Amino acid sequence: MVGEALRAATALCSCPVAQYPFLSDEWLEETRRIREAHKDDAPAIPVTVRMNQLINEVPFGDGTIKAYVDTSSGVLDMELGQLDNPDLTITMSYATAKAILVDGDAAQAMNAFMSGKVKIDGDITKLIALQTAGAGAAANPSAAEVVRKIQEITA
Repeated sequence: MVGEALRAATALCSCPVAQYPFLSDEWLEETRRIREAHKDDAPAIPVTVRMNQLINEVPFGDGTIKAYVDTSSGVLDMELGQLDNPDLTITMSYATAKAILVDGDAAQAMNAFMSGKVKIDGDITKLIALQTAGAGAAANPSAAEVVRKIQEITA
């Protein structure tokens, strides 16, 4: 109850927002909260993709984070861990992942892929379909708000 009141008061002011290092436990928890708050407004994802991600050169922990994206339920499920039998696995550095996943830097994504900084093992057409669906979803005001809030909390 108090947490909800604090969040509501913070939303009404231009108070500074806490920032967390990309992919830290705190960042992951806050992004879950943001996605959960907007889940009823999010457009359905029209493609099914089961993708593992290996993020290396992480500046904390053991240096590698294993995560996954699964859209088979019609919504974007992003969590730590690995899926059995993924459609594809992407391996990239922490800096590249942040530029692509948080900053939405399409030029950086293409440059990273062309220079071998992003390695894809599996069905690349699934990734292209997900990117195409994501581009269409970006026009949704709720999706744009989720992206803005995640960018805002990312250090």
